[in-house]
Amino acid sequence: MKNSYFCFLALFPFAAHSAVTSESLCFELSKTSPVKFEFRTFYDASSKWSGGFVKYAKSSEPISIVLTDTQNEMLGADAPWQSTRSWSEVISGKVSGTYELVTQGTHIVSMTYTKKSNGKVYYFGNNTSVDSSLESGCKWG
Repeated sequence: MKNSYFCFLALFPFAAHSAVTSESLCFELSKTSPVKFEFRTFYDASSKWSGGFVKYAKSSEPISIVLTDTQNEMLGADAPWQSTRSWSEVISGKVSGTYELVTQGTHIVSMTYTKKSNGKVYYFGNNTSVDSSLESGCKWG
């Protein structure tokens, strides 16, 4: 019996199945500012592919983003890892800006957007009180 089980495993190895993980976060310039956006990312572990989009509250069109850099840093023995991910915003085939998301464990440290045309940096806060789902996105209400 053990030999037949071993032969079965040898002939039909387990297929590696990895689901695509996704994350949807809601950011705003300030509580009183109309500048708000959803930041949605996707990652496929089997292909090591990442992609995503941002969708501003006052726009019906999402803007594609491409992961361009990831840096991980251990801050201390008892501290969570810090991860800095940079995403290029692509409009009409050209990079128009860069989003930089810094996290420590599950905590969002910062989110910035740098506009390529003038170098201006915008600082956004994560709004966890906004209803959000992968099906409907951020509901700014």
